[in-house]
Amino acid sequence: MADATGELLAIADELYALDLAEFTPARDARAKELKGTDLAKPVKSLRKPSTAAWVVNLLVRHETEQVDQVLAVGAALRAAQASMSADELRTLTKQRRQLTAAVTSQARAVAKERGVRVTDAVADQVAATLTAAMVDEGCAKAVRSGLLVTTIEATGVDEVDAGAAVALPEALGFAAVPRASVTAAPPPSRPQLEVVPDPEADLKVRRAAEAELARAEAELADAQTGLDEAGEEVSRLEARGLQLQAEIDELRSRIAELEEEHDALDEELAEAEDTRDEARASLDDLTRARDAARDALDRLSG
Repeated sequence: MADATGELLAIADELYALDLAEFTPARDARAKELKGTDLAKPVKSLRKPSTAAWVVNLLVRHETEQVDQVLAVGAALRAAQASMSADELRTLTKQRRQLTAAVTSQARAVAKERGVRVTDAVADQVAATLTAAMVDEGCAKAVRSGLLVTTIEATGVDEVDAGAAVALPEALGFAAVPRASVTAAPPPSRPQLEVVPDPEADLKVRRAAEAELARAEAELADAQTGLDEAGEEVSRLEARGLQLQAEIDELRSRIAELEEEHDALDEELAEAEDTRDEARASLDDLTRARDAARDALDRLSG
């Protein structure tokens, strides 16, 4: 069974290395040759790759070293991501994008040598697939197989079914056989991408982690100081609030007393006004009586 799988992968490797237009007739011819064997049906079932998938497969075989560098950088980024600071991750993410753009540009050049013009839409799919290979280990295996039938997208967060993007489930873990470059000399714009091992990488990562920890502890201390100061201010304001509430309650009590005094005064005022009105009426009556007596006396005297 292992030999049959290995033979099937070898046949698939040959077919997916062909030009896109040659794939279907070559596949059918090979399946016809294998008629009567256990390999005939699986060979016939091999799917024709999309244009973007074919470009990535082409890149894997004709620019194998660059693709391996891309995958190595992706593996290093995934391994170091947990221990790096935000600034370092932003820098590495920018470098990853630059690397992806450079290799995608090279893929367009390789496809052009085979007489295939890569549109911007296809180039975007190629770039997305290379990015997926850098952020997801399963996608990296799918790309390195050179047996992609469709492109891949991955964010590094959600799980990706990389097996659905390759011609055979066994392709994950298979590495496409490198082919000679189509032209003897590479184009002038070919990017020279190298991954140089850094002997102090672990030390740098540790120092970066220590610096990040020190920065976080300093920020935590500042935050604690701010919290303490804010707590003191809250306590001061709460005490002042209680004092003002006590003063308000005292004033309300005093207002209630004054309102009672005012109500009593209103009653006394009403009684005094009644007494005054009665006295004025009595005075008017007496004044009239006096005037009448004076008139009577004047008449008697006359």
